[in-house]
Amino acid sequence: MPDTLVRFKAGELELEGLLACPPEARAGVVICHPHPLHGANMRNFVVRAVAKSLQARGFATFRFNFRGVGNSEGEYDEGRGEVNDALEALAYLGARLAPGTPLGLCGYSFGGMVAFRAAAAGARIAALAGIAPYLVMDPPEVLAGYSGPKFIVVGTADDVVDPRRLKTLVDSTMRGSREFRLLDGADHFFVDREAEVGEVVAEFFTTCLPG
Repeated sequence: MPDTLVRFKAGELELEGLLACPPEARAGVVICHPHPLHGANMRNFVVRAVAKSLQARGFATFRFNFRGVGNSEGEYDEGRGEVNDALEALAYLGARLAPGTPLGLCGYSFGGMVAFRAAAAGARIAALAGIAPYLVMDPPEVLAGYSGPKFIVVGTADDVVDPRRLKTLVDSTMRGSREFRLLDGADHFFVDREAEVGEVVAEFFTTCLPG
């Protein structure tokens, strides 16, 4: 299903996003992009691959530009205001699905950090996925703040998010159901592995958001 360019409110700001919403979506997933100050946006290759894999399985998807990115209003807020952006994106997607349709949240790198913060802040989601999520700056209460199903995937050659340190954080801090997946040889940008990342994330949400 083709994506539709839309605009939605996040507080006083208006943000832009790409929405794919089939008439009878089994579930919906919001996808958060990597760091705004490093040129990332909702059209990032990994973000796009995740959306494509989810759509092929009957999911509605919503990927959006954080404040200050592309044609989204506002400016970068060091991961604070971006949490509200993610919460508003979830609300926007949920309002376009049938009542009771389950929602998931996914984030890549900086977007993964934002996704975990949003989950800890009370996001109404049924499952959470982090792709090489940058979590080392977050206190334990954030990492332990969501007890629902979680999926974390990272490459063994990632030189931005240390896979061993991330595994320690996952095992020592996170509560509830969780799965940690290593992609052998993949770097932080998952060069030539985007489709693989999309598939493993879609498999997780297919299991946890049966619809």
